[in-house]
Amino acid sequence: MEQSQEAFEKMARAPATLLIKQAAMHLALWVIALSLFAAADSWSQLTGWTLATLLTVLTGIAAGFLTVNLVHEWFHYLGAKFSAADYTVRDKPSLFVFDWNFEKNTLNKFFSMSVAGTVGGVLALWAVFSAVDTDTAGRAALVAGAAASFAFGSIIEWPVLIRTRRSKNPMSELAKINPKVLGRASAGSAIAGLLCWWALIG
Repeated sequence: MEQSQEAFEKMARAPATLLIKQAAMHLALWVIALSLFAAADSWSQLTGWTLATLLTVLTGIAAGFLTVNLVHEWFHYLGAKFSAADYTVRDKPSLFVFDWNFEKNTLNKFFSMSVAGTVGGVLALWAVFSAVDTDTAGRAALVAGAAASFAFGSIIEWPVLIRTRRSKNPMSELAKINPKVLGRASAGSAIAGLLCWWALIG
């Protein structure tokens, strides 16, 4: 019995098991976000109520933002995986898939992991733009949420990459991400999303 318990606990802590748990949680979040948007969108189309339209816009922003964010994070993981980097898959549910081992990884591996996230964001943004017909305020908000998510990640990560090329110290550059930086990224993200929404509904 004890051996079976130990084997079960060992399997539960295995990287593959932890990765499946993270993927399942992310998939569930994504399905919930899109389902809420779909329900609000249907309600808005059936009734034409202002409240329903407002809810469609809010859920659209959330669904678009989450879609790009999740793809962005999983491409970070793929960048780490295919560059043979050293990392630890998180053992608790999180929007971040893994923890990076700064001491054991080279600078090139850090750049591979980081740039992969941007590539994922671009692909996700393109997929949302291609898949969604922005003929209503809510559907335009979904695309705008995706654009806002891409802007948020870019405003935070691109300066880190630029500084790291000079300092060769990614850990110290990432440590500079403080509340002020996050506030600036949030403001830039909101502006990008709003401009995108206006352009789509105009």
